[in-house]
Amino acid sequence: MSSCPICGPKLSVCCTVVSIWGIIMLALLGVFFQIHSPALFEDIPVDEIEWKRLNYSMEYVHEKYEQTALNCFIAAGIYILFFFFSCCQQRMHARASYELS
Repeated sequence: MSSCPICGPKLSVCCTVVSIWGIIMLALLGVFFQIHSPALFEDIPVDEIEWKRLNYSMEYVHEKYEQTALNCFIAAGIYILFFFFSCCQQRMHARASYELS
């Protein structure tokens, strides 16, 4: 029984490279959000009205940092799944080219 690859050999290599880049980038962003980097303050979803109602509490800001960090880690996990999928596609193409030769 022969398995049929879904995407071509060049696309699978491209997806592998993009997945590696996405994993590294999102994992680093998640770490920086987790340590509450001040440079990323503008990237957290702070609701001005809610924050004012809470008397500009830093606990609210820390909660938003941690929520954003979790979102980055989840996205990095999805990129890990795409990385494994792309690697499987590459192996299918390598096996198919080996069987043809």
